[in-house]
Amino acid sequence: MDSKQTKHVELATTSIATRAIHAGQEPDPMTGAVVPPIYMTSTFKQDGVGGLRGGYEYTRTANPTRDAYSAQLAAVEGAKHALAFASGLAAIDVLLRSTLKPGGNILLGNDVYGGTYRLLSKVFVPWGVGLDVVDITDTAAVSAALESKQYSYVWVETPSNPLLNITDIAATVAVAHARGTKVVVDNTFASPILQHPLEDGADAVVYSTTKYIGGHSDVVGGAVLLNDDEVAEKVAFLQNSAGAVSSPFDSWLDMRGLKTLELRVKKHSENALRLAQWLEGHDEIEHVWYPGLQSHPGHEIAARQMHGGFGGMISLQLKGGMEMAKRVVGATQIFTLAESLGGVESLIEHPAAMTHAAVSGTTLEVPDNLIRLSVGIEDVEDLIADLEQAFAAARAQ
Repeated sequence: MDSKQTKHVELATTSIATRAIHAGQEPDPMTGAVVPPIYMTSTFKQDGVGGLRGGYEYTRTANPTRDAYSAQLAAVEGAKHALAFASGLAAIDVLLRSTLKPGGNILLGNDVYGGTYRLLSKVFVPWGVGLDVVDITDTAAVSAALESKQYSYVWVETPSNPLLNITDIAATVAVAHARGTKVVVDNTFASPILQHPLEDGADAVVYSTTKYIGGHSDVVGGAVLLNDDEVAEKVAFLQNSAGAVSSPFDSWLDMRGLKTLELRVKKHSENALRLAQWLEGHDEIEHVWYPGLQSHPGHEIAARQMHGGFGGMISLQLKGGMEMAKRVVGATQIFTLAESLGGVESLIEHPAAMTHAAVSGTTLEVPDNLIRLSVGIEDVEDLIADLEQAFAAARAQ
């Protein structure tokens, strides 16, 4: 066999872990570099006017590193199209602006990331898009809302941020599609390892790739995943026109993160389940929100809809109220007080004052005694010990 030939593997028949490592990752044809290079260039030489090499002319429009990452992400998701953005909110913005017009309506869940609500309520509503909020976990309530008005989209987060509510994607898709409404799923908390919304009938999936896909708290990014050629073309056109693209270096960091995603998510999930079980029996705790617990109202749906774990996010409400919650998040030593989630290190935050301050005073307002944990991949006994000492320190203040 010619040493320059590449063995062809039908990646579509392989597992997610294999696709994550090999899709879009052909060794560099010039040097044989196993890891695709970072093409840190803004523009590309043309061989005569319009003589593009490989179709590349300007990095905002296309870049080989971003293309490699997009192919990898699409393969992991099982999607036809993956578009990489500069942030998760940029991905949401372009998806909606490319497919909505003033007069359209969005049906939003009553527990979502504060940044999503801010974007929709402060940018899209003034633009002329209607926004209504419903308990998205209640399929009957969603159906009733859809009967009252024509919606362009039902927007789903599952697990939701920060209360980790679980929505039945397939059931929601069924009632939405019956009314000619599309369903978008923000799959950030689950990642493509644990949940596959497109397989459940969703029309589009969005990610903040800053979180589990990047996985190391060193890159900001977003993505839109689609199977619809026409919608993908519209999204790509506006993305290029508005310039909301992932840089070559950011694409490379996310590409690296995807390769270990399955290993990390399994450890995140394992640690989070153990920690949630411990917290559920703790004297300081009023309630633990984690879909892996049988006490969680969405546990049965999550057990059917999520595959191989329940994720690394836990939210808990403290009996001591808001002040106790603030003291605890300031007393941890291994958990770092910071916004964001999904990195290898454990993070802790107070959503009402931090990530969800934008929904204060709205129907999406979160309890002020709520703490959100992003459980990392450290030793779980060390994490338990850290929370125990934080509870003790907070009591002593």
